[in-house]
Amino acid sequence: MTPNEFKQRTKAFALRVIRLVESLPRSRVAGVIGGQLLRCGTSVGANYRAACRARSSAEFTAKMGIVEEECDESAYWIELLVEAGIVKESRVSSLLNEAEEILSMVVASIKTSRR
Repeated sequence: MTPNEFKQRTKAFALRVIRLVESLPRSRVAGVIGGQLLRCGTSVGANYRAACRARSSAEFTAKMGIVEEECDESAYWIELLVEAGIVKESRVSSLLNEAEEILSMVVASIKTSRR
C-alpha cells in the first residue's frame, strides 16, 4: 500500500468514526465515550499525515508511535460502546476490524523503520 493509499484509508476510517459518533444515542455516557472516540479516531489519519512529513527516520518512528496509540485507543472505545450495550457489535464489527488492520500495518511499519 502506498503512503497516499494509506492516507485515504485512514481518512475513510475517520469519516466512519464521525458517522458512528453522530448516530450514538443522546445520553451522557454515549456522549463522553463518543467524544473520546471522535478525538482519537480522527487523529489516526492526521498523525499519519504528519509522519509522512517527518524530517528523519527517528521522527517518523515517533509519529507513527502516536498513530499506533490513537488507533489502539479507537479500538478500545469502540469495544467499550459494544460492551456497555450502547451499540450492537454487528453494527461496528467492520469498523473495529478496520481499526485492527490499520493498527497491524502501523506496527509493521514501525518495526521496519527501526531496522
